[in-house]
Amino acid sequence: MNWKNHDSYIELYPPKEFDFKQCLDFLARNVQEMLHKIKDGYLIKLLKIDEEMILCKIEAEHTVIKVEFLSGKPSYEGREAIAKYIWEWFDLDQNLEEFYNIASEDKLLSPLVKRYYGLRIVGMPDLFESLVWAIIGQQINLNFAYTLKKRFVKAFGESIIFENETYWVFPSYDKIAQIEVEELRNHQFTTRKAEYIIGIAKAMTTNEISKEALLNQHDFEKIKQSLMVLRGVGAWSADYVLMKCFHDNSSYPVGDVGLQNAFKSNLGLDRKPTAEEMYEYAKAWKGWEAYATFYLWRSLSDKTT
Repeated sequence: MNWKNHDSYIELYPPKEFDFKQCLDFLARNVQEMLHKIKDGYLIKLLKIDEEMILCKIEAEHTVIKVEFLSGKPSYEGREAIAKYIWEWFDLDQNLEEFYNIASEDKLLSPLVKRYYGLRIVGMPDLFESLVWAIIGQQINLNFAYTLKKRFVKAFGESIIFENETYWVFPSYDKIAQIEVEELRNHQFTTRKAEYIIGIAKAMTTNEISKEALLNQHDFEKIKQSLMVLRGVGAWSADYVLMKCFHDNSSYPVGDVGLQNAFKSNLGLDRKPTAEEMYEYAKAWKGWEAYATFYLWRSLSDKTT
């Protein structure tokens, strides 16, 4: 991580294959999003660092990401934690040169990497958030998933008001572990999804599962199996979390309807591809299936807005 500390802000120095605007376009894909706001080419996000709420204004000029603190002045350790969060959020440790070399020779990916050059997998550094979002998104369309997420955040998240606007952080697993299934049912969650989410929150509260312990396994397949032990987490959800939270470049959620639609649309097919066909295409992307998936997902936003 390459960053520098200043009095009221920090600077991060991303690798060359990074385009902040491309990442903003992805983050702007749904107006119901509660966890950040985009204004005039910059991003405002509330982060909770060591129990302190820090409102950050994030913008990029040339090769520098500037993070200004709008509320409070975090400690040096707090600033480092914020830098680490943003570095991970935008997957800035990743060297994309190999992916772009592979994609530029690929019929399906070549036009996408030209169109979205500099886009990185915009992740979810928080394990609980990524698991909850994966469960919320099961078997419903993206817009209704955002509706449920908005209700979840407003009902159980924390917030601050700055210049007459409210900013939110995602609910903590500690809080969700203490609620009843009926409280989520009241927000149109199915009984099963409510049980899954509360069950995961309880497992994290008792340290039955944690991001640190999973990372210590040093093996994505082992992490996937550990995630799938959790009730409500199947192969698709585990692959999604591996991609968004653990930076597993080989994660490939072939069961994802959006990915299937992206294949169909970009290849001009009259039907969705089979899993076998998708695996066959992915042979050329070995080791970069997650980035191929993310660029294909990104193409769907262009076709629906």
